[in-house]
Amino acid sequence: MRLSEQPLFSEETIQARVRELAAEISLDYAGKPLVLVSVLKGAAVFASDLLRSLVIPAELEFLRAKSYAGTQSAGTILLHHVPGEELKNKDVLLIEDILDTGETIAAVLEKLRAHKPVSLAVCVLLDKPHRRAADISARYTGFRLNPRTSSDELFVVGYGLDYDEAYRGLRAIYTLHETR
Repeated sequence: MRLSEQPLFSEETIQARVRELAAEISLDYAGKPLVLVSVLKGAAVFASDLLRSLVIPAELEFLRAKSYAGTQSAGTILLHHVPGEELKNKDVLLIEDILDTGETIAAVLEKLRAHKPVSLAVCVLLDKPHRRAADISARYTGFRLNPRTSSDELFVVGYGLDYDEAYRGLRAIYTLHETR
């Protein structure tokens, strides 16, 4: 696998969009007890930057969801450390790095609903609407990814997103390509 020479989204572009999302979220949840639930590991960087950009108080919780092996979904979703009582009677915003098929987010939302939050919404850094298999949408979206052709599917890394645990620490988002 090789990394693209130029980022798909630069560090500056990402940070500007995070600030815009934080401003919108701050307006929507002003005066409400907000809990951000970040999905580990991919959304941790995004959730941290988003939390620091909010102008309202918010709690931060984490859960672990794993569904990928390499560039393909493994077909099963493993959830660990799902918050419980911390969510009851509060507005909850699930923070995820990428909304792809929607199956992982659907499974996480089902678990979170069981803890009786006042409201439950989704915020994603990246959205691939053309890949959706589950009826899931995000209330807040950083960037939408649409391939130019059906064979031009993008696999992205950086800013928390990985390929087999590599590339998470990149400050920008890049595409990853198979070497031929």
